[in-house]
Amino acid sequence: MLVKTSCAAVVGLDAITVTIEVSTVRGAQLHITGLADVSVRESYDRVRSAIQNNGYKMQLMDTTVNFSPADIRKEGCCYDLPLAMAFLAISGDIDINSLDGLIFAGELGLDGRLLPIRGALPIAIRARADHFKTLIVPKQNEREAAVVNNLNVYGMDSLMDVINFVKGTTHPEPCFVDTRKEFYEHQYRFDLDFADVRGQENVKRALEVAAAGGHNIIMVGPPGSGKSMMAKRLPSILPPLSLSESLETTQIHSIAGKLPKGTSLISQRPFRSPHHTISQTALVGGGNNPQPGEISLAHNGVLFADELPEFNKSTLEVLRQPLEDRHISISRVKYTIDYPCSFMFVASMNPCPCGYFGDPTHNCVCTPGQIQRYMNKISGPLLDRIDIQCEITPVPFKDISKAAPGEPSAAIRERVIAARQIQQERFKDHKGIHCNAQMTERMIHQYAEPDDQSLDMLRMAMERMSLSARAYSRILKVARTIADLDGSSNVQLPHIAEAVGYRQLDRGDWAER
Repeated sequence: MLVKTSCAAVVGLDAITVTIEVSTVRGAQLHITGLADVSVRESYDRVRSAIQNNGYKMQLMDTTVNFSPADIRKEGCCYDLPLAMAFLAISGDIDINSLDGLIFAGELGLDGRLLPIRGALPIAIRARADHFKTLIVPKQNEREAAVVNNLNVYGMDSLMDVINFVKGTTHPEPCFVDTRKEFYEHQYRFDLDFADVRGQENVKRALEVAAAGGHNIIMVGPPGSGKSMMAKRLPSILPPLSLSESLETTQIHSIAGKLPKGTSLISQRPFRSPHHTISQTALVGGGNNPQPGEISLAHNGVLFADELPEFNKSTLEVLRQPLEDRHISISRVKYTIDYPCSFMFVASMNPCPCGYFGDPTHNCVCTPGQIQRYMNKISGPLLDRIDIQCEITPVPFKDISKAAPGEPSAAIRERVIAARQIQQERFKDHKGIHCNAQMTERMIHQYAEPDDQSLDMLRMAMERMSLSARAYSRILKVARTIADLDGSSNVQLPHIAEAVGYRQLDRGDWAER
C-alpha cells in the first residue's frame, strides 16, 4: 500500500515542497530514503510513540519511507506530523483522500503534543505558491504562517487535534491575522528614546546623519560616555520598515528560530549586538545545518559591535565583503546558500588600551605607540567601509543634571525620513541603490560634486589633517547626506566642513594629540 503526504524543506530563505511516500509490504524492516539526516531518521520513533500514546496502533510491516525530491537534504523535526498522518492513513485510521490539498509541518512530542518549528513563514509562502488549500502547523507558529493570504492556516495543539480535523469531527476556524493593522500599530512603539539622552549633541547629530544616509558609523570614547546607550536608540530614528522589508526580515528570523512568540510580522528594524567572542560562523552564518548568522539577522536593521578591537581580527575581516555586497554567499562542499545582509554597521570602542585617551576627567597612561597598536587592531580595509568616525566625551554633571529632556526620537526621525525620500527620488533609476551610502564612484561625481570653494576647503583639510586618500569619497557621501538633511540640492561648503569633522581616525596625528 502506498500513501503520500506533503510538507516542505527550508533551503536558504525559501522552502521546497517535499512529498513523503510511505509504502508497506509484508515484513518487519524500516527503510528511509531521500537524503534524510539523523533528526529525520529519529522521527520514526517519535511518531510511533505519539501514535500509540494516543490510542492508535502501528502495523508491523516492511516499511519504506521516501522523501522526495531525493537530491535535497532533509533536516530538522518538521517532518514528524506529515509522517504520522501517512502512517495513520496506511493503517486505515484516516481516509487517504482526506489528505488531498493539505500540507503539514510540526514536531511531535512522545505524548502527541505539537511543538514549534523553524521556518513556518517560508513554508506557508511555498504552500500558497504550490496551490495547497490548507496548512497545518503547531499552535505557536499559526500567527507567523497566517501572514500569508489565500491560504487556510490552522494551528493545532496535538496530534489528536489534527486527526479530528482531518476526519471532519471538529471544525476549527482558520487563523486570521490583520497584517496591516498589527504591522502599523507596532511600528513606532520603542522602549528607548533619544529624549532620555541629555547632552552629547554632536554624537546625536552624527547618528542622525548616519541614519539619514544609511552610513556605517564608529563611536570612539572612554568608558561610560554613552556609546552603547545611544547606539541602542538608533533604530528609533531610522525610517520605518516597509511591508516587503518586514516580510523578508521575518523570514530570516523565522528560519533561525529567533521570531518572538506570538509574532506575526517584525514591525521594527532589528538591532543585533553580538558579543565580542562570537565565531566567524555565528557572525556570517553556515554550519552543518546552515543557519543565518548575525549579519543576516540584522538585515534591514542595525548590527552593533561594542568594543570593536576586542573582537577576533579574523572574525572582523569576514565583515568586509558583506558590508560592500550586502549579501553573503556561504559555500560548503554539500551546499551553497545566499542570505541577504543589508544593514547599518555601528561600532564603538575605547580610544586606547586604558580607555581614557582624550578624557578630560582621567589621565591616560598609554604611550602613542600603545595607542597606535590598539587602533591597528582594526584593519584599514574595514575602517574604509565606515563613513562616519565620531569622538565622544563624557557628559559633564551640569548637563546630566538638567531637567529638560533631549530632542525626542520622533522629531529626529521626521528629518531622517524626509532626507531618505529625497534619496529615493534621486536613485529611482538606479537598481539596488537606495541611500547615499550605497553610491558608486561615478554616482558620487554625478550627485555629490562640490563647487570650487568647497573643493579648495576639502583639499586644504586633507593636507592639514593628513587625511588618507580613502577619506575623500567617504567625505563626499556624508556631505551629500548633510545637504539632503538641509534640503539643499548642491553640496556646499558647510556640508563639506561638517563631513570632514567625521573623519577623526584618518588623521595622521590622531594618536599623538
